[in-house]
Amino acid sequence: MPSLADKAARFRALHATSGAFILPNVWDGGSAALMGELGYGALATSSSAAAATLGKLDGGLTRAEALAHAGAVAQVSPLPVAGDLENGFGHAPSDAAETIRQAAAAGLVGASIEDASGEEGEPIYPLAHAVARIQAAVQAARAAPFPFTLTARAENFLHGRADLADTIARLKAFEEVGADVLFAPGLPDLESVRAVCAAVSKPVNFMVGMRGQSFSQPELAAAGVRRISLSTTLYRAAMTGLHAAAREAQGGAFSYVETLMSGADLGRALRDQAARRADR
Repeated sequence: MPSLADKAARFRALHATSGAFILPNVWDGGSAALMGELGYGALATSSSAAAATLGKLDGGLTRAEALAHAGAVAQVSPLPVAGDLENGFGHAPSDAAETIRQAAAAGLVGASIEDASGEEGEPIYPLAHAVARIQAAVQAARAAPFPFTLTARAENFLHGRADLADTIARLKAFEEVGADVLFAPGLPDLESVRAVCAAVSKPVNFMVGMRGQSFSQPELAAAGVRRISLSTTLYRAAMTGLHAAAREAQGGAFSYVETLMSGADLGRALRDQAARRADR
């Protein structure tokens, strides 16, 4: 298995390349193997997909469950893995810091911490508190024995606060306290994406996943985006196929088997993943 230092360096290097690289979000060892076979350079988890594998809604995982899930992917894949770790599973800055410390110990080389509180009345943390939480997470990332990549997320647009100026102010504040990557999910148009990218100097992540707001890789690269994550879309694509096949089977027909990936092909991807772990 490649060392965490090697994985971390490769993950950092992806952010320094020109253009925008795609970071697929996976949910188990099999999906990780397929992404490796396709040539992706790194992986991320999805909090929503991770929760769904346990029959829970997004936001329903404990820290231990989320890190067990992400750590299991990191253990089987030779690729760098970053974790979607929500708000760090607690309101205090120390909660965010502890989550990052445990993420590094679990084998992740990066993770995101968001400024969404999970509270219905006040879904976004006040700016000063949000910044303190990211600063604590950055300090924990810097204490890791390898270059851990910390992504700071400003969640306004996912929680009914379509305030671009405040979102940019938050991202700039997160950058000032040391966040390595900046992320504002739910930006409504390319003009907003360009404004975010122009306002900061650190790499910006864009999230594909919203109808009418999932722009092409060339468009996003031209706007200044450095990293494109796929959110829960791959998992939902898999569930869409599952639902269609099961509906057909309910009616007594099984034509879906004609277009399936073969067991041999899936097995080859899993064997190749194991071989890449050994080679590195």
